[in-house]
Amino acid sequence: MTPHVLTKDEARRVIVRAALLDADRPGDVVEVAEQIGYVKIDPTATIAPCEHTMLWSRIGWSYEPGQLKKATEDDRQLFEYNGAFLPISLLPAMLPSMTEASLRGSARSWLAANEGFRRDVLARLRTEGPLLASEIPDTAQVTKSPDGWTGSNQVPIMLDVLSQTAEVAVVGREGRSRRWDLAECVYPQDGPVLSEEEGAEVWSSRLLQAAGLARPYNWWNGVSKTAGEAASVEGSTVRFRIDPDALAALEEPDRGGRVAFLNPYDSLLFDRKRLEEVFGFAYVLEQFKPKAQRRYGYFAHPILFGDRFIGMLDAEHDREREVLRVNAVHEFFDWDADEHEMVRAEIQELADWLGVPVIGLA
Repeated sequence: MTPHVLTKDEARRVIVRAALLDADRPGDVVEVAEQIGYVKIDPTATIAPCEHTMLWSRIGWSYEPGQLKKATEDDRQLFEYNGAFLPISLLPAMLPSMTEASLRGSARSWLAANEGFRRDVLARLRTEGPLLASEIPDTAQVTKSPDGWTGSNQVPIMLDVLSQTAEVAVVGREGRSRRWDLAECVYPQDGPVLSEEEGAEVWSSRLLQAAGLARPYNWWNGVSKTAGEAASVEGSTVRFRIDPDALAALEEPDRGGRVAFLNPYDSLLFDRKRLEEVFGFAYVLEQFKPKAQRRYGYFAHPILFGDRFIGMLDAEHDREREVLRVNAVHEFFDWDADEHEMVRAEIQELADWLGVPVIGLA
């Protein structure tokens, strides 16, 4: 089949709409997760943690953090896995690949060397769960050295490994600490049972739905080379796949855009190559750069205006003074009056959502 050829305007429209960042805001947390596939969890809270800014940037003023907790812990419409909240509808597609064979060689060897420790953790959860990692004894036979991400306690490591093999799962949180239980007590047991091939196909299709337009990878890294339909973008040599529903939506009236501040770990920013090819935006996260080498700020949020990236917001929620401090608003080009007004209005909306006043906004 001849690839569909999109203009850059069409490509941006497809991507922004798939990311739920066009003029029509979604109604709730579950609707967001079902469409964009996952809501990233990250503790960096310069303004607010990623999971909350991702949802606020889409839902707007009516989003409250308690809605995410309710959808995950009470209604069980979302589940936590591998640093993200995902819709429970994705679980059947994931389960076929959640096996020991999917573990990296070092993790598989460590797990095999700690079979007694594994049995201890599962037995403790079976008799006493749900539990925090701190409530489970460390009986590891073989230990991993701290690496900057993990400490000397081997229990969190074991729980993370067993979550990848669908033996345990996160049932809730206390602050930033996860509470664990046996997966059979957390995951629905009446869902469809898919083969590995069927699961991979569904997973790839859902990833493409979330992206709208995506560069194909091997299926375990993202969208497969056969998902959706082939597409290209004028002025780019990159081969894309496009979601058929997104393609059909191009025939509908353009619903317009709005201003959105994107957390640096927002899913729209994940594919840097796509950002450059379609949006002309060479995004660099400066969080890990020395201060003297930063251009926009430690954790500056890209500013999306309609379907264009127009600048960066360097702001922080000062929790001691209870203010939203705007350190800088960087313009990629000279903004017109409407752009200035709409960005300022969105900054005020952000402050209102945080429940604090704004300072530093010229």
